[in-house]
Amino acid sequence: MRKFFIISGCFVLAAGLLMSCNDNSQSAEGTKYVMVIHGGAGTIDKSTMTPEKEKEYTEALTAALQAGYDKIQEGSSSLDAVQAAINVMENSPLFNAGKGAVFTHDGKNELDASIMDGATLKAGAVAGVTNLKNPISAARAVMEKSEHVMLVGRGAEIFAAANGCDTVEPSYFFTQERWDQLQRMISKEETNHAAFNDFDPKNSRISGVSDKDKKFGTVGAVALDKQGNLAAGTSTGGMTNKRYGRVGDAPIIGAGTYCNNATAGVSSTGWGEYYIREVAANRLSSLMELKGLTVADAAKQVIHEIETMGGNGGIISLDRAGNVAMEFNTPGMYRGTVDENGKISIFIYKE
Repeated sequence: MRKFFIISGCFVLAAGLLMSCNDNSQSAEGTKYVMVIHGGAGTIDKSTMTPEKEKEYTEALTAALQAGYDKIQEGSSSLDAVQAAINVMENSPLFNAGKGAVFTHDGKNELDASIMDGATLKAGAVAGVTNLKNPISAARAVMEKSEHVMLVGRGAEIFAAANGCDTVEPSYFFTQERWDQLQRMISKEETNHAAFNDFDPKNSRISGVSDKDKKFGTVGAVALDKQGNLAAGTSTGGMTNKRYGRVGDAPIIGAGTYCNNATAGVSSTGWGEYYIREVAANRLSSLMELKGLTVADAAKQVIHEIETMGGNGGIISLDRAGNVAMEFNTPGMYRGTVDENGKISIFIYKE
């Protein structure tokens, strides 16, 4: 069991491998990163974040980065690293993906995911699935074991199960806090009062996910392997109280996920409709390819353009040289990096 110590607002791993600081630090000069992840952007407020909750998020993000880094170190592909990291976050109730997925208006959990290989430009995605434990694994199965890019609903579930993906009863995704969040949203719709404003995020285990953040919580990862290949992936439970089979940007190649060895790997999180309209992930890649922007400058421009349109959220990216970007226009974004030497850094707030 790893132990964390709180020192001046930072978590420090006893072995000296991890530092979690509350700032918006980007790539350290001269550092080569091999993985960057996010666990969602939103109104992540220090005033509602207890040390215990901050520690939980720090440990979960660290575990995801370590899982991905271990794959890279053993010589596995960047796809393996991305899948391993996202699996960890999908298995945690802290994030709006997999186990922690939000509920639709009808009280169901509908999950989406996508993955893309920067070396071949192959991609796979699933949307609207309800019984797949790890949607990112299903997305990879679509990419590698079918002639398609996206499968949806029951067909995606049948295909994934036939290709070795773990299935669960829909009740597996039930968490009381997500259920209570749905009830407050429905109450607000019906009465325009009460429960929506009475909720105190301090009493929630899921910190930073206030009711007004119904759009946020997507997880994602980008990895660079020892062969110099990039991969990116994104997974989500969608939007609280969504209806009519709504699908956001997470499973859409070019919007929520994009990866090309010639530019960068990208994963998005935020108000999906704006990321779709911006074709955000591909937009970042195109700015690098066509305008010669750095990965950091391209990420900043994409988020600025989304904000100008009226949207919000964040984006992470990694290029083939190991340069990283973590850009967002919300009060916080759960995010982290690991460099080629195994140093893990976790960040939460925007300061």
